[in-house]
Amino acid sequence: MEVLKIIPEKTAFISIDLQKGITSREMQPNKSEDVIKNAAKIAEAARANGIFVVLVNVTPFDGKDSLNPIVDNKPTWNTAARSDDWSEIVAEMNPQKSDLKITKRQWGAFHGTELDLQLRRRNIDTIILCGISTNIGVETTAREAYQYGYNQIIAIDACSAITEEEHIHTEKYIFSRIARIRKTEDIVNAIMHKTMI
Repeated sequence: MEVLKIIPEKTAFISIDLQKGITSREMQPNKSEDVIKNAAKIAEAARANGIFVVLVNVTPFDGKDSLNPIVDNKPTWNTAARSDDWSEIVAEMNPQKSDLKITKRQWGAFHGTELDLQLRRRNIDTIILCGISTNIGVETTAREAYQYGYNQIIAIDACSAITEEEHIHTEKYIFSRIARIRKTEDIVNAIMHKTMI
């Protein structure tokens, strides 16, 4: 197995859609509160060790800036029913001025945003990634990052989906081919001790 060492100045921690309107939903196999708790642990360790933190959220769709191809199972976005703080990053992530906030308007955090530009300006080549939903926002971002050539570490216990089946499928068939899959404890230890993962 190839060696991947966490080098703080070349690493970014990216959380996907850990915001009030999304984390309020029932998730599987990890509860939203557990995903948030684990993500917050990684963010804290990252900040303390000079790793760039990126907090990604998604804005409510109004039908005008969302993707609109013809599909079999088209989502229906009821933006009128969403609260004013729907897109707000949860307080447990403890957003800091030093963090980069990226607002996306589709599944992935790279398309249509400045994420790749900001990572490359900092000479970052490795991403620690987590969030909700495993098979939508996180998977799409991971696929995009892979195609851009980034090394990736997925914090699998800081991810979850609407169903356990969706989460497991992405973990088994997608993440395993484009990233290292690790648990929060292992990632935090690797950050703190700058060891291989």
